Amino acid sequence: MVNERQRLVDIAHMREALALAARGRTTVSPNPMVGCVIVAPDGACVGRGAHERAGEAHAEVHALRDAGARARGATMYVTLEPCCHTGRTGPCVVPTVDAGIARVVAAVEDPNPLVAGQGLAFLRQRGVEVTVGVLEAEARRLNEAFFTSVTLRRPHVTLKVALSADGFIAKAGGGPTAISGRESLKHAHVYRSHVDGLAVGIGTLLADDPRLTVRGAYRSRPLMRVIFDSGLRTPLSARIWQTRVAGPILVVTTEAAVTARPDIVAAVAERGGECVACAPHDVADALAALDRRQVRSIVLEGGALMHQAAWDAGVVDRVHLYQSPRRLGNGVRWTLDGLRDLAAWPDAEQQSLGPDTLIDIDVHRTR
Repeated sequence: MVNERQRLVDIAHMREALALAARGRTTVSPNPMVGCVIVAPDGACVGRGAHERAGEAHAEVHALRDAGARARGATMYVTLEPCCHTGRTGPCVVPTVDAGIARVVAAVEDPNPLVAGQGLAFLRQRGVEVTVGVLEAEARRLNEAFFTSVTLRRPHVTLKVALSADGFIAKAGGGPTAISGRESLKHAHVYRSHVDGLAVGIGTLLADDPRLTVRGAYRSRPLMRVIFDSGLRTPLSARIWQTRVAGPILVVTTEAAVTARPDIVAAVAERGGECVACAPHDVADALAALDRRQVRSIVLEGGALMHQAAWDAGVVDRVHLYQSPRRLGNGVRWTLDGLRDLAAWPDAEQQSLGPDTLIDIDVHRTR
């Protein structure tokens, strides 16, 4: 039984472990972000580590190397249950036991069926005291993409929209529309650097001709760019074809379109892209195809029809709405059935970004 003083100590060390884990936000996908802190019996922190890159050593291994012999009798704080299987690296529970760790505090169990409590059971069976659930909500939020992918077999989906004060997402007549201010644009690009993919519907591609790249923020992995285009209308002159160095380009279409337009399929391939046939108008099927390509998280940039289809399919996990004070007077309205009064939505978080306001809604908490 953990007393109140020990509980507060556990929380403090787990917060540090979560901060370490967050360092891998742009480098570890499709793996989860994990941080680890090792604390000696006298309360001194003797080891720290984070999972730094997919395929490389896990956080526990880094922390144990940092601690060395001082790990014996110590407590290990780790943001995700230590693994007990061999993948690209060995199981973390083995060096944890071999190092003489006396107690392991894990924020949350690993949902991966290859682990799923078995790592904690391994430790308990070998005499290691185990506590689980310290800052669990924070740990789940940090790895929401990993948890969504493992449990639902699809990417974590963020629906993103920039909205004028009078409710429009674009000016009349088409063409790119400047709605968000500089601070909002910076925030959006930083968020892009955290996810595995960006997606637009064919209507948005034709109207805005976006490049779908990350600008002004660092990411180590190529970014999957996705175009939902059931009729294969994507122009071969679109600017996105000039940005292949930024990452793969996937055109999600239908079997009928692939059969009817083999010339377009071939031209897309010549430009380094790929056409993927999915069930017609089935967003969930398309997302499952992306998950099989290790896309753990994706931002749906638009447009309104794409947003509504994703919402109706029940696959939206988060909404980022950048509310601008600018008025357009007329244009393309954004209305999402089921998500009308955004500011009043339960648990909606608001953040000022210069003149704009970001409304961030975690749909998981409110469904």
